[in-house]
Amino acid sequence: MEALDKSAVLVAENLDVRYADTAIVTKLSLTIASGKITALTGTNGSGKSTLLKAMARLLKPYQGTVYLDGAAISTLPTTAVARQLAILPQSPEIPASLTVRELVEQGRYPHAGPLRMLKRQDHSAIDDALHLTAMTSFQHRMLDTLSGGERQRAWIALSLAQSTPILMLDEPTTFLDVRHQLEIMELIRRLNRERGMTIVVVLHDLNQAAKYADRMVVLQKGRIVADGKPDEVLTVQTLEQAFGIYANVIKDPESGSPVFLPYAIANQDGK
Repeated sequence: MEALDKSAVLVAENLDVRYADTAIVTKLSLTIASGKITALTGTNGSGKSTLLKAMARLLKPYQGTVYLDGAAISTLPTTAVARQLAILPQSPEIPASLTVRELVEQGRYPHAGPLRMLKRQDHSAIDDALHLTAMTSFQHRMLDTLSGGERQRAWIALSLAQSTPILMLDEPTTFLDVRHQLEIMELIRRLNRERGMTIVVVLHDLNQAAKYADRMVVLQKGRIVADGKPDEVLTVQTLEQAFGIYANVIKDPESGSPVFLPYAIANQDGK
């Protein structure tokens, strides 16, 4: 394997992550390129969300090291990590009695002073995050009155208010209808293209990953089994081996990205 560039924006080296005695991610190494959208994909239980959490320091690896801008992330102060990396977990709990703006304000606390007093630049960052996510008109609404798509945009606004160069998202389109899924994915692409953000996103929808990501990483049983550009990864062979399906792969006439059309479950037991 090629030597990892530990000075890259985010690097996992020989990562081993376990729950109790069960290995979820095993001897996995991955370098995240700056300014790109990387999609982590795989079946349920493949380890993609666990990998994301370990790289964001939400989970402590059993073995291995994660490097953030060349420094071992485990050695960095929490505020230093929060200024470089924002993560939106899957299905975050709704805080009681908070408005959208009050939620988004939480993203500025890594930048606030000892008394956590917000300054003019903090309020500007909050306004910018609300504008980017089209949530300005919702800022005084209570979170529990929002639709699923509106609520997800509010959480993304919270992450954006941190003003970090890296954004990590765990299945941000889950449980949303098609229109709201597209809104979220278009927002992710806009943040990358217009703001230059490095984005790592866990996605179940392979067609979404192929359309919006610069790079797809497919996990199976805690290991990387495919890694590359979407047209290199979303292939008939990968779909059969990693996902257990037979499918046709065609080119989307609109975007030019690969699209798969499943037609049968692959027989993987050799019978």
